[in-house]
Amino acid sequence: MQIGADNPAEHQAENQTHQLDLIDTLLKLNPAGSTYRARHFRDNICHSTQASYDALFSNKLHLPLQTRWLVALYAAQLTQSHELTRHYLNEAEDAGVTEEALQAVLQDDLDLISEPTLRAILHFTRTLTLKPIEGDQSALLDLESAGVATADCIALAQLIAFLSYQIRLVTGLKAMQALEDTQ
Repeated sequence: MQIGADNPAEHQAENQTHQLDLIDTLLKLNPAGSTYRARHFRDNICHSTQASYDALFSNKLHLPLQTRWLVALYAAQLTQSHELTRHYLNEAEDAGVTEEALQAVLQDDLDLISEPTLRAILHFTRTLTLKPIEGDQSALLDLESAGVATADCIALAQLIAFLSYQIRLVTGLKAMQALEDTQ
């Protein structure tokens, strides 16, 4: 299959009306604004970002969805990404994450987590979010020692990598929006 303007599926996607995705919605990006236009200059990147989000929070992964929402909330909280923190808090609450776990993450006090596997997952999240160079073999072995399966370690690392990208994207777009608002 040829990729580009001759690809009927891509051409059809280009001609469809832009639909707001999570990032557009959280930041309330105006489709007539320069920040929106810059973000959608390569619409396939926007679609891929949303598709990654959808895949990482689908029911197809073995790592429990409640855990993934909590990991996302913790990464957003640690990086002070307020829009993403609100979003992931709502998702975690809707998924039935315990109040104990929510408070531990929001207060950045993982000693409040009584379940050792979840505590290890959140420690790994903290490490990869704030000091990614320390996310080495030792950090992975700590996860496995806590009972996290290898496949779940991989899914967790992929999730945290995506969250890092998503947080940087939101931060950059907010800066562009602020500049746009002053002009």
